[in-house]
Parts: sequence; C-alpha cells; structure tokens
Amino acid sequence: MKKHLLLILLSLLLVLFTVSCRKVPVTDLLLNRDSLTLAVGDTGILFVTILPEDATYKRLLWSSSNPDVVATVNGVLIALNEGEAIIHITTKEGAKTVSCNLKVNKKTEEEPEMVIIKGGRFPMGCTDNDCLPDDSEKPWHLVTVSSFQISKYPITQKQWKVIMGTIPESYAGDNFPVVHVSWEDAQEFIAKLNTVTGKNYRLPTEAEWEFVARGGTKSKGYKYSGSNDFNAVAWNKFNSGQKTHPVGMKAPNELGIYDMSGNVWELCNDWYGRYHNDEQTDPQGPGGGTWRVLRGGSWAADSVLCRISARSTFLPIQRTPYTGFRVAHSL
Repeated sequence: MKKHLLLILLSLLLVLFTVSCRKVPVTDLLLNRDSLTLAVGDTGILFVTILPEDATYKRLLWSSSNPDVVATVNGVLIALNEGEAIIHITTKEGAKTVSCNLKVNKKTEEEPEMVIIKGGRFPMGCTDNDCLPDDSEKPWHLVTVSSFQISKYPITQKQWKVIMGTIPESYAGDNFPVVHVSWEDAQEFIAKLNTVTGKNYRLPTEAEWEFVARGGTKSKGYKYSGSNDFNAVAWNKFNSGQKTHPVGMKAPNELGIYDMSGNVWELCNDWYGRYHNDEQTDPQGPGGGTWRVLRGGSWAADSVLCRISARSTFLPIQRTPYTGFRVAHSL
C-alpha cells in the first residue's frame, strides 16, 4: 500500500515538474506601426505586443539596418543623421521578427521641441469645490490616455513665420506665443508643418491636454499646471502687465512642459461637449458642434480660469489676442 501511494506521489510530482518546465513559444509579434518619420535629433518609441501573454521568453532584441542614421537603446529610437533605416525587433529565440521602416529628415528650422508623454489613467474634470458655476467641468470621470508627444511650449511667432511665411498679426517678438489665430488657422499651420517635416502633427485632444497639464504619470495634484502657486507658473491678469510674455519664462510642470496655465488660452482638437460619468479611453470629444475647446487661461485671466480643469469655448473662425496653441504627435 505504501509503495502504491509513493508511486502515485512520484507521478504527480513528475507531472507538476513537466508543467512547470513547459516552454510557451511566442506565436506572434504585433507592432504599433510599420513606418515612422523623425527629424535629426528626435527620439521615437515603438510598441510591441508579444503573443501569447504567457510566452516564456519575452526578451526582445532591437537592431537598426543603418545605425549611423538611427540608433536603438532599450526600445527608444534616436535619429542621428538624415537617411533611411529598417528597425528589426526579434524574439530571444529568433523565431519571430517584426520591422519598421524609418526615415530621418533634416531638422526643420523652428520645428517644435517635443516631449514624449507616457500614457496613463487620471480623473478628468473638477474634483474639488473650486469649480466653474456652469458645471462645465463636471462630473469628473476616469480617462485613460495612450502615450504620445506634445510640444514643450506653445507655438511661437517665429515658428509661425518660418512655416507660414507671414508675420503674425500684432507681432511682439520671435519667442512670444503666436496669437490672433483661429482653430482653422492652426489647422493650416499644422498641414504645412506636416508637409515640410513628413510627420503627422495635430492639435492635442482635450483629454491629452488635461493629462499633460496635470503632470501625467508624475502628477503631484496641483491646482495649476506645475504648482499651487498661481504666479509661479502662470502669466495672468495680475502679473502680466496686460500682455503676453515669451514662452518658457515661468516654472515648468512635473513633465517639463511650460505655460499650460496662463499666457495664452490653448486650442484643443475637440468640439465642446458636456462630460459624462462613464470611463473612457483616448476620448476624441463629440462628433460635431458649434464651439471648439480652449484650455489653460491667459494673460488676462484670473486664478479660477487658469486652473487645470477649467474649460472655455471658441468658434473655429474666431481670433483673439488671448488665444494660441501647441501641437501633439501620436507615437
């Protein structure tokens, strides 16, 4: 009897050992894109999904067909020189490979300096009692935003001149944010910028804008973008002298992004619409409407309007001395 039980126990141990040693092979690699355009000095990120999720070997090997043009460091692409290269991503066993064709262009004069934003989940809208009385910031709701890039500063007057070939209305200086631009003007600028660079710049969505203003995954829960001290991060009606100021003169937020509170209201891509309670992923706003969304406050705004969650509206053809924009780029 004891011998019989011992044989059963040994059999069970053998089965458990076999299962624990079973290697689950990678069946597929999915790449988020098969082509990418960068400018010299830019960095980029490719996202690879390994299937199945319980694959034994998840280590990936990255290589560049032309390392003088593009270098790879832990999945980050670094554009070194003009030219073309193919990025190969291979599993440790070498059984599966995916590739991305990459083109590197010359850095365009005054092309926006971009910051990579790691995606995350955050409460969008007003979460305290300091909300606008029209309830436009309510209800707060959970939103997940995918990783993307956003310009470090609002678009400047010099950048506008270089891309559009015209001097902006009410020119104040090269490093001042461009103003007196409508939502439609911003779209024209972006279209020309994309033609010159070969990229796909766009306006940020309202959710992307608020996620960045809050500090993204590094958020410290500030009321204004980068601080609870209104004047430390925002040119506003009390300290601006009733005019715009050069970008980047106030303190940045947790992500190193400047001027998201005060200086100029910033255009978002979304049509304006009321919030809902349901959780969302990468929301794009309503499918249509009359007004576009503005965020961030301006040099003429008070502390309430410069809060991160504050919202305003803007006709697509409207131009004011308070309004500018920054650009985003999907990864």
